[in-house]
Amino acid sequence: MAAADPADNPCTRCGACCAGFRVDFDADELQSNGGCVPDGLALPLTGRLWRLRGTDHARPRCTALQGTIGEAVRCGIHEWRPSPCREFGARAPFGQGDPACAQARRRHGLPPLPM
Repeated sequence: MAAADPADNPCTRCGACCAGFRVDFDADELQSNGGCVPDGLALPLTGRLWRLRGTDHARPRCTALQGTIGEAVRCGIHEWRPSPCREFGARAPFGQGDPACAQARRRHGLPPLPM
């Protein structure tokens, strides 16, 4: 699969996944434990499990999400985001959705990407 042209990346106009799901990850991903996720953006759940701030609400919205969903968005910690964010919707930047992406988009009144 060829690299996506950033201008054509539907994720930069969407952001629904960042405001649609809880984001839980292992403590090893925290900067204080040698990972890349800033500690200040994480909340402890258990000894090993942490959650991104803002995604712990009934209507989640990651605190690192900047912009307006469906118009123009960006991740304030894109280079340092946890594995669930890195793995979510891997084909979306290429204009191809999946069921979870479609669910998040639907919650925000956006049409699904082609699958």
